[in-house]
Amino acid sequence: MSQSLSLEEQIDFQIRTAGPMSVATYMGLCLTHPTKGYYKGADPLGAKGDFITAPEISQMFGELIGFWLVNLWQQMNEPKAFTLLELGPGRGTLMADILRVACRAPGFRDGLQLRLFETNPALMAEQNARLEVYDPKWLQNFDAFDDGPVLVVANEFFDALPIRQFVRKADGWHERQVGLVDGRRAFGLSPTPIPLRRCRTLWPVLPRTRCWKSISPAPR
Repeated sequence: MSQSLSLEEQIDFQIRTAGPMSVATYMGLCLTHPTKGYYKGADPLGAKGDFITAPEISQMFGELIGFWLVNLWQQMNEPKAFTLLELGPGRGTLMADILRVACRAPGFRDGLQLRLFETNPALMAEQNARLEVYDPKWLQNFDAFDDGPVLVVANEFFDALPIRQFVRKADGWHERQVGLVDGRRAFGLSPTPIPLRRCRTLWPVLPRTRCWKSISPAPR
């Protein structure tokens, strides 16, 4: 697809050619499109960005997590080699605060293998500047772990992941989708209910209550 098209135009084109897309697909394109996604751009944090997180306000937040990680590592009998993974490390501020405290514990620094999961090139550069002394490595997938224990830190990461939405109607569960109505993106429902056997793989225990539903313009 031509890179001259804006992300909005690319999404609309995909809907016109392939039909309505899931909420998860829509979110994924908006957030992590390879060249135009929100998290592929400049640093979104701070006064010049769109939001702020606890590590950027006080170092105490990260230092307390550092104490907790040391305690957890000690309960694991202080493994000589372990992976410390952060998902969505931002500017690297949280991990820098964590390791400032944790590496005071004898043996923690020696066994540390620091891994970071990040997609934003601008933030990766900031992470490297703050954490270079710990020899971090960036993961593109979760198959690249060394053997041994893995400790995972994720601050305000999971709430930004693409999600799927479903609405229960009289004939079953329908997936919420994003389509075009009069040339504008709008939420709607798949006309075909999800087969019950597939529902069981999505939810081991199907809820009996009715999910919320609405039809409203999707953000442009």
